[in-house]
Amino acid sequence: MDGRPLAVAVIGANGRMGSTVCRAVEAAPDLRLVGRYDQGDDLGDLGGADVVVEFSVPDASLGNVLACVERGVHVVVGTTGWGDVKLARLAAAVTAAPPSRGGTGVGVLIAPNFALGAILMMNFAAQAARFFESVEVVELHHPAKVDAPSGTAARTADLIGAARDAAGLGPVPDATTQDPDGARGARVHGIPVHALRVRGLVAHQEVIFGNVGETLTIRHDSLDRESFMAGVLTGVRRVADHPGVTVGLEHYLGL
Repeated sequence: MDGRPLAVAVIGANGRMGSTVCRAVEAAPDLRLVGRYDQGDDLGDLGGADVVVEFSVPDASLGNVLACVERGVHVVVGTTGWGDVKLARLAAAVTAAPPSRGGTGVGVLIAPNFALGAILMMNFAAQAARFFESVEVVELHHPAKVDAPSGTAARTADLIGAARDAAGLGPVPDATTQDPDGARGARVHGIPVHALRVRGLVAHQEVIFGNVGETLTIRHDSLDRESFMAGVLTGVRRVADHPGVTVGLEHYLGL
């Protein structure tokens, strides 16, 4: 901004992701951690932060982000659960927000995933979608995750569904007529999505495509939460250059 380290606060600082973000910010020479906030804390002036990283829970995220936007603070959001209604409310708040400390419009990045490999996986899946008759998404996470399907899986399915729509493809083939227990998973933009919750996992996803006589599987594995930090810090450093609401870190990466 003006040569000084970028002031960063973290909401959800006591959680698994939030605490990892705090350590990453403290280790970055161009960033300065000015606030750690968690459930029930008074956000006040957010410690004078230029950018807030928000990793809380879906029920609290909108209120946290709106509080930042109303103070003219840029936000990088890793919490999932952002549907159309929440995004519309956020977009209206951003339009009405005061300028940021740097004098620009407030920027908010909503990122379903910050791992660079996961972003490439979604990009590759969207490219492959128009070439295959069948496609399903399987996401695998630790059992402490509170939402299903994951934001990454929902985003991937939406990108695949949009690509199939643009290519004029019909529904994926599926002769199932009886599934009282939901074994065929959820449907997101017409794409079957399956969620596994298994002790020992962190964050994993595979997209399985099929045609007659062949399959293609695109898989990404995050083995440690450190895998998300390069993307989080990229978002922190670039969010001020992108006023308004942006969904997906890929828009900051030229993909």
